Amino acid sequence: MNPDTTNAPGLGDTATADLTTPGLAVSNRAGLVRPFAAMNIVGKVQAMQRAGRDTIAMCLGEPTQGAPRPIKRRAAEILTDGTNLGYSAVFGIPELREAIAGHYRDWYGVDIPIDRIQITTGSSGAFQTVFLTCFDVGDRVAVARPGYGAYKNILAALGADIVELDCGAEHGFQPTIDLLEAAHAQAPLKGLMLASPANPTGTMIGADHLGELISWCRDHGVQVISDEIYHGISYIGTRGETALAHDDEAIVISSFSKYWAMTGWRLGWAILPERLTKAAENVTGNLALCAPVPAQHAAVAAFDPESYAECEAAVASFARARDHVLDATADLGFTDMAPPDGAFYMYARIDDILERSGGRFATATQWCEDLLEATGVAFAPGDDFDSVDGWRSVRLSLAVGADRTAEALDRVLDHLG
Repeated sequence: MNPDTTNAPGLGDTATADLTTPGLAVSNRAGLVRPFAAMNIVGKVQAMQRAGRDTIAMCLGEPTQGAPRPIKRRAAEILTDGTNLGYSAVFGIPELREAIAGHYRDWYGVDIPIDRIQITTGSSGAFQTVFLTCFDVGDRVAVARPGYGAYKNILAALGADIVELDCGAEHGFQPTIDLLEAAHAQAPLKGLMLASPANPTGTMIGADHLGELISWCRDHGVQVISDEIYHGISYIGTRGETALAHDDEAIVISSFSKYWAMTGWRLGWAILPERLTKAAENVTGNLALCAPVPAQHAAVAAFDPESYAECEAAVASFARARDHVLDATADLGFTDMAPPDGAFYMYARIDDILERSGGRFATATQWCEDLLEATGVAFAPGDDFDSVDGWRSVRLSLAVGADRTAEALDRVLDHLG
C-alpha cells in the first residue's frame, strides 16, 4: 500500500486558508503546488554543516565544480569594462543567442535563427513562459512518472490537466506510443513533456524512439516540449538527441545549470517555433522583463574551447561516480534501476531496505532522514518525482563527483551492515 506522505491540498481545500483573518486565504492555485521534499533534506544538511558535521549532499542536482574558468573571468571583467548591465531585450543579448545557435550547429548539425532563441531565467523561467504560451486552463498535458516534479507543479498552478504516464523500468522510464495512445483515447492530449536525459532516472530516449514520439504528436496535434538541460552529460557515446532534429515545431528547453555547472547564475534558454515567438515575448516581457544580464554576458564564454574541456572533465568524474553506484547496487539493496545513460542521477526502489527495517521505516523519506543523521549522506526521497511509488524510492545525485560518491557509498554500506 502507498502510504499517504503527500498531504497536498486540492482545489477548495480549507487547509490553505488563513483562519485567523476572515476573508483572507491562500489561493487554490498555490495549494496545488506541492513542497519540494528534497529541500527539507537540504535544510538539514546545511544545519549539520553549520554544526561542524561532514556531509555529502547527494540530494540535489548541483555540480560542485562550479562554472568553467572562462565564464568566471568574463564575469569579473564585465563589472569594470563598461559593459552595459541594464535591461537587455526580452529574448536576451544577441551575442549569447548567436553563441547558442553556433552550439546547435556544432553539436547537432541544425541551424536555428536567433529570433527563435529566447534567453530565460534558468530553465524554470522557460517552463513558465512555454506553458503559458502553449496551454489554456483544462488542457491535458502528459508527463512521465517518475519525472521532475516542477513540470507538474507549474502546470497545476496554471490550471492544466496533468496526465501522468506510468513509465516504469520496463519502459526505460520514458514514454511509449502505447502509453500516449491510451491517454489520448481517454481525452485528447494538448502537450507532451519529454526529458532526455531524464531527472530523476538519467535514462535517455534514442534517436529512433524520439522520432516516433514526435511523429505521433505531430499527427495528433500534440505540442512536444523537450527538456534537454542535461545534454552533454552522457555515458553512451552521444551528447543527446535534440527534438529539433525531428521537427521544427517542437519546443526545446535547456540551461547553463548542469553541463556548465552554473546553477545559481539562473540562465537558460528556449528554442521556439516561429509561430510562438511573439506570444512568448509578450508573456516574458510582463513576467520577467529579461534574464539576468550580467550572467548573459558571462555565459558567452561558455562556448569557449576551454569551457567545453572543463565540462568534459566533470562528465568523466560523473561517469566514474556512476560506475561506483552500479558496482554497489546489489549490496545497497536497490532494485528496479535502469542503468542511467546520462545526467548525473540514479533512481531506485528500496523496498528491501524498508522491509529489513522491521517497520522502523515506512517510507523512503523516513529512511533518508535516518541515513542523513547517522552517516551525513543525503539522498533525495522519491516523493518529489513519483506520486505513486515515490514513497519507496530514492534518487542519488552524482554531481558531487567520483571521490565523494565513493566515500558516501562506503558510509551507507557500513550503516546498512
